[in-house]
Amino acid sequence: MDKIKIVLPKGRLADLSMEYFGNKGIYSKAMSEDTRKLTFDSDCGKYQFLLVRATDVPVYVERGAADIGVVGKDTLMEYEPDVCELKDLGFGYCRMSIAKPKNKEIDLNFKDWANLRVASKFTNVAKKYFKDMGVNAEIIKLYGSIELAPILGLSDLIVDIVSSGKTLDENGLEEIITLFDATARIISNKVSLKRHYSTIKYLVE
Repeated sequence: MDKIKIVLPKGRLADLSMEYFGNKGIYSKAMSEDTRKLTFDSDCGKYQFLLVRATDVPVYVERGAADIGVVGKDTLMEYEPDVCELKDLGFGYCRMSIAKPKNKEIDLNFKDWANLRVASKFTNVAKKYFKDMGVNAEIIKLYGSIELAPILGLSDLIVDIVSSGKTLDENGLEEIITLFDATARIISNKVSLKRHYSTIKYLVE
């Protein structure tokens, strides 16, 4: 019997996910070892865990390289993969927000803005929001340190995930709009869900 492949994002979400699967009786002692390995068999031999970048989780699941995965709702909203979203795990909370410099007054009626510039890693989320608002905004793709963009005059606003808000505050920024809340979700490949229905159903009950 083929192992059920479960892809997890590296870091804290992987640790929280393993606690969740541990409550289902699925453990992998190998994952607690100090190693650079990216694949780990479960102790029972029925599952294989894969560790990848968070943004790659839906790619592995959508293309069938993994049967199920754990990924943040923010990533799902950005990439809109063709997968089945099965369960809200309730951990890994953050929110997708628009932020501005504290020392800059901004009219929230963005339609009155000319040449509005918005920096974000989540360009699809940002584009959709401002398009739905009827605002012609220039979306600037960045891959990290988004908070620097308005400080250095690269953008007027940023769209980014926020947890405690401490990073924004320490860089002179403040949230002005929350677009949505995000937590970790279990997703499944559509074919795998049919093929391994009873097993996957147990994992998300």
